[in-house]
Amino acid sequence: MDRTKVKLGIAPIAWTNDDMPDLGAENTFEQCISEMALAGYEGCEVGNKYPKDPVVLKEALDLRNMQICNRWFSSFILTKDFAEVEKDFRANCEYLKAVGAKRIGASEQSYSIQGQMNTPVFEKKYVMNDEEWKRFADGLSRLGQIAKEYGITLVYHHHMGTVVQTAKEIDKMMELCDKDSVFLLFDSGHLAYCGEDYMAVLKKYATRIKHVHLKDIRPQIVQKVKDEHLSFLQGVRLGAFTVPGDGCIDFGPIFDVLEKNNYEGWMLVEAEQDPAIANPFKYAKMARAYIKEKAKI
Repeated sequence: MDRTKVKLGIAPIAWTNDDMPDLGAENTFEQCISEMALAGYEGCEVGNKYPKDPVVLKEALDLRNMQICNRWFSSFILTKDFAEVEKDFRANCEYLKAVGAKRIGASEQSYSIQGQMNTPVFEKKYVMNDEEWKRFADGLSRLGQIAKEYGITLVYHHHMGTVVQTAKEIDKMMELCDKDSVFLLFDSGHLAYCGEDYMAVLKKYATRIKHVHLKDIRPQIVQKVKDEHLSFLQGVRLGAFTVPGDGCIDFGPIFDVLEKNNYEGWMLVEAEQDPAIANPFKYAKMARAYIKEKAKI
């Protein structure tokens, strides 16, 4: 892949888990970003231990030649007044602009079960009706237009346990939303987890993908989650996710499709695991070596 067009980052969730703060509670912000840089990455997303002051954050990253590439945004378009969602969204955009980031990764959290410890992720996912789809798509399109005011692109993160999880739901979202203001955050791990053809989704929306999560899965753990009616968070604790090169996904074809379609932007390693079991520095280096081999970057 073209190193002048593609940058490689890693998510802090391997060091400190936002949904389950006990995972990685012992790891500091400084350790996290230092190990990211030592492992050969040039960027990251925002984690729960990152400084709230963008000036402080940027200084710490600059010392390590690191950048912020994206930040998760929980939208509640279906269940909150849009003015409240917009206020929160603008605050996030201002923060990202201050640290020089160009992407904001939205995920609709209305009715989400991803953060519920005892809710089976394969059985209890909420499905939107037509009226909710319209409200969601209209609201997301408005957020995408607002993001452009800050020089930022909204990328939507399809995610297990949320209202946009499956390939069919991705199709409907991409069809209904404003094509000039809503783009896709492609995540191979989440699509593989729910049994979808991630390569088909990648090929279909290659030109509308503006951010990429490189996430792998351990299929035997995912099967256990399904068979034993476990939650998304229980699956994380068991090790359902891992880094590229350690699971079942061959990322070579993914890199080939992205390169063929002249992808420009960040590719970000993301694999939430228990850092007491999967040392995040070790796994970051493992993923970096695999990507160097497969993507030649």
